[in-house]
Amino acid sequence: MSFPRALSTRSLMMASAAALLLATPAAAQSVQDPATELDDIIVTGAPFGISQSASVIATTVIDEEALATAPAATLGDLLAGTPGLRSSSFAPGATRPVIRGLTGPRVQVLTNGIGLIDASSVSPDHQVAADPAEATRIEIVRGPSTLVYGGSAIGGVVNVLDGRIPDALPEGGVDGLVVAQGSSVDEGSSFGGRADIALGNFVLHLDAVTKEADDYDIPSSPISRNLAEAEGITRENTGVVPGSFSELDAWGVGGSFIGDRGFAGVSYKETDSAYGVVAEEGVFIELEQQRFDARGELRFDTGPFRALRGAFGQADYTHTEFEDVGEPGTVFESDGWEARADLIQRDQNGWNGAIGVQALSRDLSAIGDEAYIPGSTTDEAGVYAVQRWDRDGYGFEGGLRYDRRTVSATPIGGTTELEREYDNWSASAAVFLRPSENLFLGLSLARNERAPSETELFADGVHIATGVYEVGDVDLDSESVTTLEGTLHYDGGRLRGDLHVYASRYDGFIDLRDTGLTFEETHDGEVEEFPVFAYLQTDADFRGFEAEIAYDVWSEGDRAVTLEGAIDYVDADTDLGPASRIPPLSVTGRVNYGSGPLDLGLEVRHVAEQDEVAAFELPSDSYTMINLSGAWRPFTDQGVTVFAEARNITDTEAREHVSFLKDIAPLPGANLRVGVAYRF
Repeated sequence: MSFPRALSTRSLMMASAAALLLATPAAAQSVQDPATELDDIIVTGAPFGISQSASVIATTVIDEEALATAPAATLGDLLAGTPGLRSSSFAPGATRPVIRGLTGPRVQVLTNGIGLIDASSVSPDHQVAADPAEATRIEIVRGPSTLVYGGSAIGGVVNVLDGRIPDALPEGGVDGLVVAQGSSVDEGSSFGGRADIALGNFVLHLDAVTKEADDYDIPSSPISRNLAEAEGITRENTGVVPGSFSELDAWGVGGSFIGDRGFAGVSYKETDSAYGVVAEEGVFIELEQQRFDARGELRFDTGPFRALRGAFGQADYTHTEFEDVGEPGTVFESDGWEARADLIQRDQNGWNGAIGVQALSRDLSAIGDEAYIPGSTTDEAGVYAVQRWDRDGYGFEGGLRYDRRTVSATPIGGTTELEREYDNWSASAAVFLRPSENLFLGLSLARNERAPSETELFADGVHIATGVYEVGDVDLDSESVTTLEGTLHYDGGRLRGDLHVYASRYDGFIDLRDTGLTFEETHDGEVEEFPVFAYLQTDADFRGFEAEIAYDVWSEGDRAVTLEGAIDYVDADTDLGPASRIPPLSVTGRVNYGSGPLDLGLEVRHVAEQDEVAAFELPSDSYTMINLSGAWRPFTDQGVTVFAEARNITDTEAREHVSFLKDIAPLPGANLRVGVAYRF
């Protein structure tokens, strides 16, 4: 019997449930290991936890303190500007992270290590069903070395940790945060809060967030200079981007029993949002999701394994597109579940590791006149093992994963169900050195495989969001990528820095390309023409780097002045020419003043022009943006922070090249954002 057949849904769910049921509450204490209490320990990509300064893969962590004063933005916009990351920027209501020029199904967005079970990877106008305002921490892994989460994470992982299922008792019995803020560019407001309350060995978690924003202001015409010249359009400054409004309401409740050998908990969350579609005048989208999660950990006193962890998530998701008459149009529904179980090895003289199993099942349907993909079912099961041997001065890492994915659907206009089955292997190996206590050098080699998504296989219709007629190919094979990456971490006290240099070779890169054909559609008596784009496979090369540096020019007590710099660059070519929507070079410089009661920052960010473009896209102009920020803690022992940010203070016209809407929707103009956060 082959592994995928033996790994049944029932067996994996039982393994996950075991971790939940066996963690019987006992004496009240934290379940975290001392090592994982360090701020720089990351768990995404390595269940046993690795310090950021000792990671051979590129990672970024946004902690609770930074999130408390962060803009009330969707996930993609919040992360945009982080080295190696951009936003798909399909207006404020729908943004998705872009990692090293890759997005959609190649970038996994998770919540607490489990998939979102939404439809955000299907189309750029679909909202991600996880909001940063719910997060206590966001961990990002850049690149394909993400064996813990499967081949779909071929571009990277964004893991939103929300703390909705507590894994430790709050200090003092109660822990929480309340944040309120407003912004001028869109007359936006946001209010959110969460609390963990200890009731003996039980911890109750409550959270809620509400946000709303109008169409945002812009300093120029919505139409780009390049589009105006190409189409002979007159640029007129409307002052705003029509259809860029957004609203969101979300709430959740969770609870855990905490014991001396682990924890077990469940949670429930509801999300309701509405946002405009800039690409279609008068069209807006409403999103609803109900989600249930269970998670737990059981620790062992003896034996080769120190812990068993289990997680399960189930969600019902509905995305409804409304025309200007208020009548429902196309409806996307995504219902499914995902589960995983991980065994964490006990540290044996620097030897750490984990093995795990994961499975998911999702039903995706699209109903309506603009449904360009048929209903489909995706089932996947996988097993992985990762190992790390750290001998202080040097060490090794390695991992292996196998996945079987089955995607089935009845093509649009067809009568017979088609089923494609993919067997994918992914592996990685790395070596690292510590020539001195403040220097870490790493070199990793990874080969990953990704099965085509349901859209790439079965699309057949007008995709209004992208303005093209998309045609899938049911004969697509898995795409594979081989990546070589070099890593440098340096911490010399006053001087700190990180560097990641990578080169990726794709075999069977799945690309969406213009066929040169057009499709005509009659709507309300008018004939519209759409270019026909088809999914096909080619070879591709991605190369790039990300670098960050910080230097303390002055420090005294808890006060310091720090200079920071960051730069990232990616170049991507396929056998058909330059890859589309590849972000240009960006350079960021900052000067920060930090102290106990007051933090101040000045940032200058320059994004270069992008003129290496695919045949069907236009270039983008360069821009420079200046931002000011500050945070004041008036009461040292009261947990109150008053914060403000003046963004794009020169009211510069800026366009995100990776966005499908870059030529009709620039980024927001000058904005003043103020708020207050209270931690208790």
